[in-house]
Amino acid sequence: MDATAFPDDLVQTQHAWNATYAALTAPRPHDTTALRRRLLHLSVRLWWHPYWQTAPSVPAARSALRQAARAQRADRAA
Repeated sequence: MDATAFPDDLVQTQHAWNATYAALTAPRPHDTTALRRRLLHLSVRLWWHPYWQTAPSVPAARSALRQAARAQRADRAA
């Protein structure tokens, strides 16, 4: 699945989820309660995004979204 097929807000939410998860898994994270709440909020936004109602294969599309977000992050870092 092409990364451009995803709505921008969905990709941004996945980026925010990845960043929050990374912050939570860091050694001795600060304010773990706030990070967990944010992760839960972002998870709900990802899960119930209207895009999934139009995706032909939701499990495959969710996986492609995660891969696309990781690839964009790697491209930005390079």
